[in-house]
Amino acid sequence: MKVLAIVSGGLDSITLAYLLARDNQLGGIISFDYGQRHKKEIAFAALAAQRLGTSHAIIDLTSITAHLKGSALTDSIAVPDGHYAEESMKQTIVPNRNAMMLAIAYGIAPAQNLDAVAIGIHTGDHFIYPDCRPDFAASFEAMEQKALEGVASIKLLTPFITGTKADIARQAHTLNVPIADTWSCYKGGAVHCGRCGTCVERREAFALSHTQDPTLYEDQNFWLEECRKKGATL
Repeated sequence: MKVLAIVSGGLDSITLAYLLARDNQLGGIISFDYGQRHKKEIAFAALAAQRLGTSHAIIDLTSITAHLKGSALTDSIAVPDGHYAEESMKQTIVPNRNAMMLAIAYGIAPAQNLDAVAIGIHTGDHFIYPDCRPDFAASFEAMEQKALEGVASIKLLTPFITGTKADIARQAHTLNVPIADTWSCYKGGAVHCGRCGTCVERREAFALSHTQDPTLYEDQNFWLEECRKKGATL
């Protein structure tokens, strides 16, 4: 089986690509430019593709950016600080983003004689992102079976969907993923900010998995202070 992997350049998706490559299933990588706040992550996706010896396509969706109002990732809204579980993190929702990306991937996969599409969604995403949940993935795959009926049968692979971010961090170490060459931060500065939801989640994942985090964070204390406030022991 050969698989088209949707890779943003973050820890989850690059670990997904390395997992598929280990199993000799990686048939290509695609990334999406939908007018997100920064493009740093796409460069890391390209680097991963180069290292893994596979193709990398960047799909330009910037023509719809002006219509994606109301998200801190695509609009002039400040990226909120704090954990993903906080209500403020809903400001980072880009409605239907995964559905848009998956629909395009499902168009490309049969055209390239591939057997599946893969995406690195996990349980930490379920709280605020409806298009990261198991029922969405199952429904989307069923819809695509109808859309491609008589043309192709393309599977949807979501190997992390019932696991945690800590599981992914642990898997990244097992697969020797170059963790420092992945990008999670929503703010796109010189280094990870250490305060936004995805930075907080990244730090927490490595702590909970008891694995080394080589990431340089601008604010080294924010996450620790948040843990102390909640009485967490990591």
